[in-house]
Amino acid sequence: MSRYTVLIDGKAGAYGVIFPDLPGCTAMGKTIDEALNNAIESLRQWVEIVSAKGKPVPDPRSPDAIRADERFAEDFAAGATLGSVTLVRKLGRTVKANLSLDSGILAEIDATAGRLGISRSAMVERLAEKRLPEFT
Repeated sequence: MSRYTVLIDGKAGAYGVIFPDLPGCTAMGKTIDEALNNAIESLRQWVEIVSAKGKPVPDPRSPDAIRADERFAEDFAAGATLGSVTLVRKLGRTVKANLSLDSGILAEIDATAGRLGISRSAMVERLAEKRLPEFT
């Protein structure tokens, strides 16, 4: 997984996220958390589009490198802060995995999957896709 450094700016009710390493990749939200969550999907879609065109995806730079980049000096002077967004790619290839889970947790996964009309595997994938970026 790759972690991209982002610039976050805005004010209460209107926040924006830009990816300095990925031209045109942006996200917005009413809160910083919402903007960052939207940025996860923006990042994934940006990478899918660029990859589908056969173009290379730039490697992420460190926060220090972004902060030292003169192109963003005005953003920082205006109060922009740094954040991080993890790229979790969907490769379209299913792989079988054997997992050991607590029986109570597995029962809740199965119950929730049942209510949503999806499989256990689809439920685990949804949970991982949503929460994995928080742990990297």
